[in-house]
Amino acid sequence: MRNRNIILTILGLLLCLPLIASEPLRSSYNINSGWRFFYSTEVDGSRADIVTLPHTWNTQCAEGGYLRTTANYTRELHIPSEWSDRRLFLRFGGVQSVADLFVNGRYVGSHEGGFTAFTMEITDYVRHGEDNFLRVVVSNVERNDILPTSSDMDLAGGIYRDVELLVTGKNIISPLNHSTDGVYVLQQSVSPELVKGVVRIYVSATTIDNTMLTLRIIRGDGEVVVTRSARASKLTTDRAIDFPFEISAPELWSPASPALYRVEVTMGSERVIEDRVSVVTGFRRITIDDCNKLCINGEPVVVRGVNLPHDRSGKGTAVLERDVARDLRIVQNMGANAIRSISGPHMDVLYTSCDREGVLVWIDMPFSRSPLSFSDICYYPTSAFRDNGFAQLEEIIAQNINHPSVVMWGLFSEVWQRGDDVVEYVRELNSRAHALDPSRLTVGCSNVDGEINFIADLVVLRQNVGYMKGSVEDVAVWCRQLSTNTLWRKLRYGVCYGEEGSISHQTERIERAHRGTYLLPERRQTYMHERYSDIIAEADIFWGVWLNSMFDYASSRRPYGLNQSGLVSYDRATAKDAYYLYRATWNSSEPTLHISDCRWTERTDTLQHVNIYSSVGQPTLVVDGDTVAVRAIARGQYRADSLTLRGRVNIVATDSTGTHHDRLELRVGSFAEY
Repeated sequence: MRNRNIILTILGLLLCLPLIASEPLRSSYNINSGWRFFYSTEVDGSRADIVTLPHTWNTQCAEGGYLRTTANYTRELHIPSEWSDRRLFLRFGGVQSVADLFVNGRYVGSHEGGFTAFTMEITDYVRHGEDNFLRVVVSNVERNDILPTSSDMDLAGGIYRDVELLVTGKNIISPLNHSTDGVYVLQQSVSPELVKGVVRIYVSATTIDNTMLTLRIIRGDGEVVVTRSARASKLTTDRAIDFPFEISAPELWSPASPALYRVEVTMGSERVIEDRVSVVTGFRRITIDDCNKLCINGEPVVVRGVNLPHDRSGKGTAVLERDVARDLRIVQNMGANAIRSISGPHMDVLYTSCDREGVLVWIDMPFSRSPLSFSDICYYPTSAFRDNGFAQLEEIIAQNINHPSVVMWGLFSEVWQRGDDVVEYVRELNSRAHALDPSRLTVGCSNVDGEINFIADLVVLRQNVGYMKGSVEDVAVWCRQLSTNTLWRKLRYGVCYGEEGSISHQTERIERAHRGTYLLPERRQTYMHERYSDIIAEADIFWGVWLNSMFDYASSRRPYGLNQSGLVSYDRATAKDAYYLYRATWNSSEPTLHISDCRWTERTDTLQHVNIYSSVGQPTLVVDGDTVAVRAIARGQYRADSLTLRGRVNIVATDSTGTHHDRLELRVGSFAEY
């Protein structure tokens, strides 16, 4: 009798299994391989290349291959008969700048904007049990109704991020709301005692009119801190359901302690689960205090930020996750704790890493003006232009709202123009950003005076005195004026600076640059950063310092096809001298000892000085076996003055323990002597 009861129990459990889940609730398939690529001028595509995504036709921008055109990506996709009762979606991580999707020759939809993801449902366009034909028509042609209409950064055309096929049930948490997971964690108030907010869930149902939704919020150690269930009715393809929640004694996210929570939403009953989605988020309060300090949870944070380009040598913008991870390591190794995604968001994996590692993020929308062309129009006062900007802003916020590392939304970058005023449009962008996300600050990067600087919560002032005008010392005068002027003191300002320097350009003299110059000495860039970093640190009036930029990047309008303002070369192979300057002053966890002007190895003047960047105290300097005097000239900067050198010279710098060292070999004097 006992054995019979055991058998009946097992049979009962087996009968219940199909009710729990007979197949995966949703599956995602990477479809990056097997695409055929050809330009639209090649009518029949007979000479198509076989490519693997991510892909751009502008991998050689810096070598003069920048092309703005229209091209086609095609491939066959087999859809099994078993999926006849499933829904199918294609998710594109990023296409620059316009994408039109066709399935089996039928038009599915279009997306306009090169930096955000988009998802389209193809359920009604496919044939099950057959190969289906996909075509994506991609264009990065200049248009006056898609932002940006002016950019210093090349907009490399192509499907430059991953493409996924998502297979789901009929009734799901929607992937169609701005190509998100359909789950938004909206903070309302945050304190060490209590977090209050709303989880907004978008449901897409095709065969039911009501369902049960269950919310669980799970702390990093696995403890479930919130559980809520409710029945949702009158379901449509775009129905939003809000779950208010509270968390007592929360673990708050901060750069020093990046605590994360998992938010899990289940659709259906315990016995019949129709869909499940989880997202990771964190809770923190972002403010700017009366002393112009950015605060996280009420604690001031010293913001040391870098502008982060999107491309790299040989790949253009078609970078892989491992490339993004390496770039972030370089940023952190220098000691920066904040990144600015210029012109638009990077791939999502970057912000996921920043969430885990406590790196602050500023994401721009692509409303910018190139500093190189006065003929550019950055703002068209048309409904098409304005609506596209609003749409891109909404997508950027929706797709990144759950990342606690993202602390501000960028509204504009150095925009101005004669004629039509951009101020009212910036006001509308600011208003919409706050309506979409009241929990974060807005910011603009400005290089002009006037009302535009007083719209966003924060402004970052772009400064370059001493490069083409004035002296680098003038930045000290500017800092004093900012801190004493009655009107400007009302601003919540940060600063952005940096100019070009080529590692292949080494000169005897440091001269001010002029417009159209082809000479970009690294020493000029180094000197600017040396003085700016010292003066701005001494002034201590800015909520954040932003360096322009972390890496060189493709800019076809510039000499050599590159913007060479990066602290690291385009191929990531060479850190410039200025990189080590900031590593010595920003990175407190790893030692730095670096002899500056390390690529200026042939010098004619026999009277020289040697600069050293050190985070390990005053170094010892030995020149051809003789120890020479070294003095501190600024924070992290040391110098040996008035050295008479001739011929081949060996220079060695060491710290007081002899643990860390750097060396340099020079040739000094008349090179005919060697």
